[in-house]
Amino acid sequence: MSQGNAYTKKTAIKTSQKDQGFTLIEVLIAITIFAVGLLAVAAMQTSAITVNSTAGQITTRMTWAQDKLEELMVLPYSDHLLEDLGDPPSGTDSEGESHQETTSDGYYTISWTVTNNTPIPGTKLITVAVTGRGKTTRVSYVKPSMS
Repeated sequence: MSQGNAYTKKTAIKTSQKDQGFTLIEVLIAITIFAVGLLAVAAMQTSAITVNSTAGQITTRMTWAQDKLEELMVLPYSDHLLEDLGDPPSGTDSEGESHQETTSDGYYTISWTVTNNTPIPGTKLITVAVTGRGKTTRVSYVKPSMS
C-alpha cells in the first residue's frame, strides 16, 4: 500500500503544477495581440469618419444641384434664366442676372450653364454645378421646347 500512496502524491503534485495559471510571457503575448487588434479598430474608425464626412459633403452638393435643376426645369423654355451665357457663364442675362448664386450658409456656389440646341435642335442642355469645400458636383438635364 505504501506504493499506492506514493503514486497518488506524485500525480497530485503534477496536477497542481499544471493548474497554477498563466506565465508572465503568456500574458504579455496576449496583451500585445489585443493591442494590435485595438490599433486596427482605431484605424478603421478614423477611416470610417473620413469617408462619412466626404459622403455627407457629396450628398449636400448633389441636393443643392438637384434643387436648382428642379427650379430651372419648371421655367418656360424662353425664360431669361435659361439663356445661353457660355460655359462658364459670363456676364448677365437679359434681366441682368448672373447664372450663379451662393447658398445661405455661404459654403457652396451654385452656377448653371445653358447650351441651346444641344444635344439636338429644339432642346436646351442645362448643367448645374455646385462647388464647395474644394469639390464640384454637376447634374445635367435636357429641356425640350414645347412648341
